[in-house]
Amino acid sequence: TRPTSSRLFAVTSRSITEDELRDSFSVFGDVQGVWVVKDKQTKESKGIAYVKFAKSSQACLAMEEMHGKVLMDGTKPIKVFIAQSRSSNRHRDVEDEELTRIFVMIPKTFTEEDLKDTFKEYGEIEYCVIIKNKSTGESKGLGYVRYHKPSQAAHAIENCDKTYRAILAEPRTKTTVTEEYSGGMSRGEYMGGNDSMNQYAFPMAEPVNYQGMDYRSGDFTRCLMISTRAALSQEQIFSLFDLIPGMEYCELQRDNYGMSKGHALVRYNNLGSAVYAKEKLNGFEYPPGNRLAVNFVDDGEDRSSPVSRMAMQLVAAQMMSAVWNGPATNQVMKPHQGYSAVSNMSRVQTDVNLPPLKKLAPPDSKSKERLFVVFSPSPLPLDVLEDVFCRFGSLIEVHLVPGRKVGYMKYADKQCADEAMAVLHGRVVNGVKMKVMLADPPREESHKRPRTT
Repeated sequence: TRPTSSRLFAVTSRSITEDELRDSFSVFGDVQGVWVVKDKQTKESKGIAYVKFAKSSQACLAMEEMHGKVLMDGTKPIKVFIAQSRSSNRHRDVEDEELTRIFVMIPKTFTEEDLKDTFKEYGEIEYCVIIKNKSTGESKGLGYVRYHKPSQAAHAIENCDKTYRAILAEPRTKTTVTEEYSGGMSRGEYMGGNDSMNQYAFPMAEPVNYQGMDYRSGDFTRCLMISTRAALSQEQIFSLFDLIPGMEYCELQRDNYGMSKGHALVRYNNLGSAVYAKEKLNGFEYPPGNRLAVNFVDDGEDRSSPVSRMAMQLVAAQMMSAVWNGPATNQVMKPHQGYSAVSNMSRVQTDVNLPPLKKLAPPDSKSKERLFVVFSPSPLPLDVLEDVFCRFGSLIEVHLVPGRKVGYMKYADKQCADEAMAVLHGRVVNGVKMKVMLADPPREESHKRPRTT
């Protein structure tokens, strides 16, 4: 992806040429292009120019060093800003706090000292903040690092380990500070690991009033338009919308100059996933402070025939009412006449054919094998897990580890556990991806291996 903040907007004198600008700015890095804005009629310079660098850090350094400098005797000092998209009239200057503050994802064990130690190699740090859960005081695995200079923040984003997923932070003024530091799941929580699924969790199981949605309208499509004020890369949008299974296309819209327009198009291979993505991610803040807008886009499919309309309603209704770990009563919305299939839909939606339900083993059975399951983005409810894992026989119990996205499945028969692992590893159930592995056999305290992160 093209780096954000890598293009400069300079107010110069009309007498300064492209070549002179290129010479002056190329000492700070790889100048990919210089464009002097000229009057359409007279073809004379308007005293405004754009300078494009290969990296944001180079552009920021050039801005810091060149702002207020006199390029040629007898000309006024030039003004240099980071250029925003062409549709925006606002350009960011050296003083802009947005350019010095980065938002990072960190292990929940990190202290502010750890955060500072990790990021100080990129420049002098003004402050570090770890976002904590207001009620428990625990770290949410999210933090901010504020540098003194924009070039230091850009340097950190470009060079820090990719698992930190560093991006420029939005200014605090866009949300009240108390809201920013206290929000729950809605603000996104970090999961360990660097799997693309592990970027943000959103509240999978929060109650949503689906009765209020009219499934008879033809407004649903498999195509969504995402609008964002923050400069997000295609990878960031992809990894967020890829949390919902079935994404087949994701493209950031760019203008003629290759700059992001703040819009991306995402298409799913089924209507249900698109309906769910719109419902869950419209208004979702990513990163905190930047509210995404998600809307359906006409994808050109003909929905005029009664058959296609009916299929569309059925898929949307199934997704919304039965699938997403909603209340145990499957009757989330009263199906319209002719859609009675919805009411007895299974609560389990997955991309694998599951065997029929089997009885649990007696609770006092001896455990012969334990499976360790990692959930992404968030754990499934116990009853759904029991429903899925009991189908291979001999399941004794399901245990979720509080506060973590992992759980254990105990089986009375090793073969049953092995079969469950073979079938379910890497599969998605109700929008949650599962990694299913053999658990380490219980060890004596003294022999425990140190935990590796």
